[in-house]
Amino acid sequence: MDIKEYVVEKAKAAKGASRLMNSVSTNTKDNALKAMAQALMDNMSEILEANSVDINKGKENGLSKALLDRLLLTEARIKDMAEGLVKVADLQDPIGEAVRMWKTPDNLTIAQVRVPLGVIGIIYEARPNVTVDATGLCIKSGNAVILRGGSEAVNSNKKIVEVISEAGVKAGLPEGFLQYIENTDREAVKVLMKLNDYIDVLIPRGGAGLIKTVVENSTVPVIETGVGNCHLYIDEAADLNMAKDIAINAKTQRPAVCNAIETILIHASVADKFLPVLKEEMDKYDVQLRGCEKAKAILSDIEVATDEDWTTEYLDLILAVKVVDSIDEALDHIYKYGTKHSESIITSNYANAQRFLNEVDAAAVYVNASTRFTDGAQFGFGGEIGISTQKLHARGPMGIKELTSSKYIVYGEGQTRK
Repeated sequence: MDIKEYVVEKAKAAKGASRLMNSVSTNTKDNALKAMAQALMDNMSEILEANSVDINKGKENGLSKALLDRLLLTEARIKDMAEGLVKVADLQDPIGEAVRMWKTPDNLTIAQVRVPLGVIGIIYEARPNVTVDATGLCIKSGNAVILRGGSEAVNSNKKIVEVISEAGVKAGLPEGFLQYIENTDREAVKVLMKLNDYIDVLIPRGGAGLIKTVVENSTVPVIETGVGNCHLYIDEAADLNMAKDIAINAKTQRPAVCNAIETILIHASVADKFLPVLKEEMDKYDVQLRGCEKAKAILSDIEVATDEDWTTEYLDLILAVKVVDSIDEALDHIYKYGTKHSESIITSNYANAQRFLNEVDAAAVYVNASTRFTDGAQFGFGGEIGISTQKLHARGPMGIKELTSSKYIVYGEGQTRK
């Protein structure tokens, strides 16, 4: 079987399952999610063994520390994945929810109700946790799912899919509800992007190159998840101790994720005081600072930032710093270089906080908090399918409601239109 036949066969199976998923009861979905969670725990050693194969290959192939961190599974991470499925099971089922209802002058009763999108294709890179998160959210929202993970995680993904698929079917989900494209040839992605007859939406999760490829080449509708070139602005009215703690958390807690900050903007009036403290703290975490000329005048031993540094999502222990003369300059910088993901201001000035909230164009905008909270689980969604940086249909962390569409149901009593 060639690649196209292989992918089409998977897509057909998912399409058939999606018709049945539409009417699976809430109880069955919840029981399946909990059974899948238990299966992850019961098969932890096998999953870790498969992951170790991927990790070793990744090291041999020279994967960066950031990518290896994304790829790595541990007992704690598998436990978190299982707990995430249980949390999704505990969420209210969105399917059938009446978004609004009204009566027309012709005495028709019309309701707009939530329905599944249908078949959701997820194309992602070296993050095997996505395999579980995406599947769980798709099940709860009544969708079938096709997964195509990166070659770096193929062994981990295959084992996870095997475990949770079997558990889901035993719990009452239709055969074919979860499909995994094992073929890592790029041709498989090209085929997926053209299967409008079988796939209702594609969601790419990964680096800028992957997202750009899918957005530009897919004929299947795409929900764009974005690169996270996130900023932290330290205002002249900032609590500098708070700013220090948030900066450390937003950069170092997990630098290889899209909601970690990549640039700190610092008001000139507090730069002399704040930058030496920032450097001292970041040195403890081996964070390399790259600064503008004004920042380098204060911290003589840091590298000078280039234009490329302002545009780069490092996903690593590297941080660009820039001294700005006003909130206007900070807003201009974010407008020019931001990727509409997550931005934060540290300030005690109400007017500046409101300006930042109103004028920054991003999926999540914070006052006095770390950008690391831009996450479906942290927002109370039980998980996320990705963080959308576009403006159509869904924006920000996408939970189960973002994986639904709607239809209108109309009740009549014999009415005909005049």
